[in-house]
Amino acid sequence: MNEKIKCLVVDDEPLAARLIGKHIQQILQLELVASCWNALEAFEILKREQIDLIFLDIQMPVLNGIEFVKSLPNPPSVIFTTAYRDYAVESYELEVVDYLLKPITFTRFFKSINKYLSRLEQKQSPVSVPVAKNTSPSETEDFIYVNTNRKYVKVLFREVLYIESLKDYVRIHTENQRITTKNKISELVEKLPNYFLRVHRSFVVNTRQISAYTVNNIEIGEAEIPIGGSYKKELMAFLKSR
Repeated sequence: MNEKIKCLVVDDEPLAARLIGKHIQQILQLELVASCWNALEAFEILKREQIDLIFLDIQMPVLNGIEFVKSLPNPPSVIFTTAYRDYAVESYELEVVDYLLKPITFTRFFKSINKYLSRLEQKQSPVSVPVAKNTSPSETEDFIYVNTNRKYVKVLFREVLYIESLKDYVRIHTENQRITTKNKISELVEKLPNYFLRVHRSFVVNTRQISAYTVNNIEIGEAEIPIGGSYKKELMAFLKSR
């Protein structure tokens, strides 16, 4: 990696902010672009600077870290830094890189950066082939390659039944096999055609493979897949338009 990873520290505790800044300076790939005290200052910095990674405190005045991330349309990668364990579940739902408890040791910080770097590599793992608009599957091959067991395997979109999230991995269920690859479901879904829909935080389905559905679940083959509350409206609108 030739370019520096541009970092922003957002923390209203000066000692904590300085400690994170020192940790950043010890890692060659990282560059501290700015450090600020609250989310409003961070917002102004994001408007004028290219930031790749934010080290973000949760408990801050005016706007806390979780609210701040939710307010950003396209947030950079985020590592939460906090003295409180209470927000771990909510932060996981935001798909942040990591959740660091203060005081943050360099060893734990270093582990978090390795996790971020692994995520960057995974973004480049699935190689998708562009599909032209208004073409049928017979006119253009429709697939991706995914990395599994140290080799890249071709997966045809039309054969995929559904995709299941396993935290840092996803399992692709096809008509004949199950393929597990290290990736985030939110990153993989961006590579898929528009007839794939996320129906739950842990599931993406090929809508062309749905055999039956209710307001609470979808049937695909032998599988019964739950529909998450936040995805129900969009999914039902899509299915009723078919």
